[in-house]
Amino acid sequence: MFRRRLRRHPIRRLKELLWPSAGWRRSTVYLAHRLRRLPGTPYSIAAGFACGAALAVTPFIGFHFVAAALLAWLIRGSLLAAAFGTLIGNPWTYPPIFLWTYHLGNWMLGDGGTSPVPEELTLGGLIEHPFQALLPMAVGSVPTAAFVGAATFWAVRAAVTGYRRARRRLAPGSGR
Repeated sequence: MFRRRLRRHPIRRLKELLWPSAGWRRSTVYLAHRLRRLPGTPYSIAAGFACGAALAVTPFIGFHFVAAALLAWLIRGSLLAAAFGTLIGNPWTYPPIFLWTYHLGNWMLGDGGTSPVPEELTLGGLIEHPFQALLPMAVGSVPTAAFVGAATFWAVRAAVTGYRRARRRLAPGSGR
């Protein structure tokens, strides 16, 4: 009932994933509306989104959703909001996130790091010596994840609470 009449070619679907035809602004606004309308308390939505956003800055790409869902479940957050939160990590945001966590991790480890780090972070260096970059990135992602999680928790909680308060005020039969 809700499927397309003509299926999109896989290359077209990939292009839509990397660059939406509706535009980034419309896609972001749509995602924000979906997030505010999720079922649950403002705490559960904000906690779930914060878990997803925090774990999206870690270098363990294949495990973001699973780890975010587990953490959200442990703190009684929304699993669906955790899935939305992991969308912070995407092909456009991963390069600056990983560069930031790499440099922060190098700074935190200093010369006393347990593994030698490459002088320059290049794609070839990552392929040849993945663990030399993974350790600084993992260390640097811890404070980054804490900051991102706290910031998104308070922002999403305020947005959901304000949105619901405004909807109650404008609802029919609310005295206005």
